[in-house]
Amino acid sequence: MPMQIGLDELLGMLVSRVEEMGLDNENQKSRFNIMFRMLYKKGLFNEDDALEAIREENKILLELGLIKSMPDEKTLKSARDNLMLWIKGDAKEIKSSIEELQKRIQEAQEKQNKPHIETASAGVLTELDRHYQNGPNNAGKRLVL
Repeated sequence: MPMQIGLDELLGMLVSRVEEMGLDNENQKSRFNIMFRMLYKKGLFNEDDALEAIREENKILLELGLIKSMPDEKTLKSARDNLMLWIKGDAKEIKSSIEELQKRIQEAQEKQNKPHIETASAGVLTELDRHYQNGPNNAGKRLVL
């Protein structure tokens, strides 16, 4: 006999699984951070090595078609700098970087929320009206502008 399960039970199981995956992801990130800090402190790689690895990763992603173009040098260096902040464990700089990012996101949201009205020039409106009048079933009619 088939087992029946309620929608709320199914959703509960799915939410539980997603939460579990989130914890696993955080645990994995923490382990990588610890491992890379140990390797960095032992002098097994430096910032130039990190930049080269980021460049190689993006080259592979490009070849696989997962990105459309190779990031510019400024973007690659920014990614390296952010990675090195975590590896070096510079909490003060990480906090400053997060605050700056939050500030830019808030400014972008405020800018996006402002009403924006664009007007067309008289020439464009005249051209639009001319095309309208030449359309089928519009002979002698004008757009209300």
